[in-house]
Amino acid sequence: MSSPLAIGAVSAVLRNLLDNGMLDIGGVLGPVNVSVQAPDRIKLDDNDATPQLNLFLYQATPNAAWRNRELPSRSGSGDRLTNAPLALDLHYLVTAYGVADMQAEILLGYAMYVLHEVPMLDRAGIRRALDPSPLDVSMLPPALQALAASDLADQLEALRITPTAMPIDEMSKLWSAIQTHYRPSAAYQVSVVLIEAAKPARAALPVLSRGPYDTLTGQDRGVVVQADLLPPGPAIATATPPHAQDAARLGETVAVVGSRLDGSSMRARLRHRLLDAPVDLPASVAPGGTKASFTLPADAAAQVALPAGLWQLSFVGTPAGDLLERESNAVALMIAPDPVVAADAVLGLPAIALVRGGAPLRVNVQLAARPQVRPEQTATLALGSQTAVAARRLLATDLLSFDFPATLAAGPQRLRLRVDGVDSLLVDKAARPPRFDPGQQATVPP
Repeated sequence: MSSPLAIGAVSAVLRNLLDNGMLDIGGVLGPVNVSVQAPDRIKLDDNDATPQLNLFLYQATPNAAWRNRELPSRSGSGDRLTNAPLALDLHYLVTAYGVADMQAEILLGYAMYVLHEVPMLDRAGIRRALDPSPLDVSMLPPALQALAASDLADQLEALRITPTAMPIDEMSKLWSAIQTHYRPSAAYQVSVVLIEAAKPARAALPVLSRGPYDTLTGQDRGVVVQADLLPPGPAIATATPPHAQDAARLGETVAVVGSRLDGSSMRARLRHRLLDAPVDLPASVAPGGTKASFTLPADAAAQVALPAGLWQLSFVGTPAGDLLERESNAVALMIAPDPVVAADAVLGLPAIALVRGGAPLRVNVQLAARPQVRPEQTATLALGSQTAVAARRLLATDLLSFDFPATLAAGPQRLRLRVDGVDSLLVDKAARPPRFDPGQQATVPP
């Protein structure tokens, strides 16, 4: 495959091709200058100017045939699997400039004839154009020296030169965008340029057997066929916190509905963006494998290990009749923070503290939370209808500090703590009818 220098290399090869073709009309027009630049940079007011043929790359578009050919280049975890090529079609404008009568027409005719006779750029011609031996490459400009390393001649597909019909309105829009005077031109497409990264990737090992291998028969198990439309391995459909809450708190039990959840060593696996390793919790599976449950621990270790926020929940275990451990699909599970309003003697957490004062005047709130809020997490506290963002902290053991404006009304205010977008459970859905949790309330000093 080619390197990112391939686009410049294509322009250089086309210029070399046209430059060599203009030798045939040296006796008709004399010397001809072949350039590769924007048309607005060409001087048109010199009556003694040399006839000039200009090659202008005005557009690069994805190649329709190649853009969906490759498999995904990244895994679900972001690892590079393949170096998928960037496939491009290059669109050029060949323009002829001449100061005398018929010069531009003669130039354009010869240019179109040269490109018609060479509809495909062969690999040997590309190498000669980019590495013009026996010339010393160091004599060339630095940009042309770099193009010799483009690997354009070694890409999988050959380069095809195809004339394209450009309607008058498109040609008019193009020259209006260039902001220069129109000159006789012809449009061409060069296809396809394949630019590929040269970075290390991952490749899977060959498959040794389809399922367990039977040493007696010398055959593998083969493809397993099941007489239903359920997934072949464990699968989760829903994970519901108690009382149909939006999130679960530490110490609460989560109900799971799915299929093929029965098996040996079945457990719930939780993943969080701040944890390098998953957290496995024991699970209880009902007969039939369609329902299961697990309980979030609430001890001191869990207050540190299970931060509030969004988690990925999956089930891991060895299904019945299988020899290998399987992991189900992942669903979202939110663990809600629990603001500590009254002191927690078991965990050694102080009660909430509200102070009005300071300069400028404000209401400062010092608050602990279950589980601990890590410094990398975003915490927001709402008192009534007023909200404040926690100040930056260095340690997870530091109290959350919020500054509210002095306009915060004095008296009892219901509070809600939000960590990484997950709110504390202010509404008690276990009550009928639902009510606000009386424990999540604080008194703002006057």
